[in-house]
Amino acid sequence: MARIIAGDMGRIGKRGVASVIWGFGLVALLAGCGGEFDRGPRGAGLPFDARLSKGETWRDFTILVRAPGASLADARESARYMASLHCIERTGSSSVDWVIDTTTGDWLVTRNPAQEPSVTGRCSAR
Repeated sequence: MARIIAGDMGRIGKRGVASVIWGFGLVALLAGCGGEFDRGPRGAGLPFDARLSKGETWRDFTILVRAPGASLADARESARYMASLHCIERTGSSSVDWVIDTTTGDWLVTRNPAQEPSVTGRCSAR
């Protein structure tokens, strides 16, 4: 009888170790899923939330930066982040041709009634 009990304990011990390892793996997996999800530029450590609207073709887009009164210099990285994501999904490259203001030589900025800046671009890679 002692041999039967010892044999059973060996099998239970192996199952117990496997269960503990599986449990730690599950906990590690779930820990990676916790917290807030990245919901755009602000979640990526950028200063402002931005929304991309698709344009007339699959490569064209407009980005509205949710920052009333912000300058282009302040809003640029949030817009660039959204444009890069869009172009990588569409073309596999983050290259963007921005619509340029002829008077400043910089990106053309338009503003909605809330004074939020928006910029327009096109994915340049095919």
